[in-house]
Amino acid sequence: MPTISTKKLIALRKLTRSLSETLHAELLGTLITIEPLLRPRTVFGEHVQGHGKELVKGADKALKELQADFAEVAGSKPFHLPKELKAPFEVMSASLEMQSLEYSYTARGERESKTVKIASPLKWVVNYRDYGLDELKRVLADRNRTEEQLRRFVLHFLLVEHVFTRQKGIKEMLAALRFPVVVERRPEFGGLPITCITTAVSTYRPDDEVIIETTEISGSEEFEEFVKVSDITGMKDALRERLLELVKAQDPSLLEEA
Repeated sequence: MPTISTKKLIALRKLTRSLSETLHAELLGTLITIEPLLRPRTVFGEHVQGHGKELVKGADKALKELQADFAEVAGSKPFHLPKELKAPFEVMSASLEMQSLEYSYTARGERESKTVKIASPLKWVVNYRDYGLDELKRVLADRNRTEEQLRRFVLHFLLVEHVFTRQKGIKEMLAALRFPVVVERRPEFGGLPITCITTAVSTYRPDDEVIIETTEISGSEEFEEFVKVSDITGMKDALRERLLELVKAQDPSLLEEA
């Protein structure tokens, strides 16, 4: 039997969606502001096809690392592509977009099992426009796909990871805003790096029985994780804590006077 009452389930769902919409809008505004810094040319310079030469410090090293990662990912499942990445390479899209991470999950109850699509509403996949996971899934399922189509997806996912990795200041800034950047890999996409932005608040799947019963009632094959309220109540201000430590180190009695 479900371990969550209907009333609590509805409240959690409403809270989760409200938080997701609020944090998504805040993160999107931040990404729009810093997007020019996350374009491939800022890291790879003249190695990206385009008009004119744009000399970027460290571009040659960045290219070698990208080529090594491309060879590893492209040559393995499920892509099986030629491993060579020649420069200058073409970037088809440099505008960022993001959507909630989704994954397949088999909920196992006492009397039945059910495979559903689970959404993580506070974890967003970041990709260059037209080169997201949904589009990649469609291309992988298309028997008439070309090597070039797959090659572009592998390249663009790798570019996102490399741009975020090499722009450490951006990752640190996002982390300070409580939007840490993480890279995941999923079995169906082999070693392809999937760059995600999360929040200081996590989400969770309830018991499998809850998932099965809820999807049966709604008639949907999809389920959204719930926000973990304890993450909100337990949040601390990192800057406040650091400043308090400085005060204590100088003279703890100062806190008594504050």
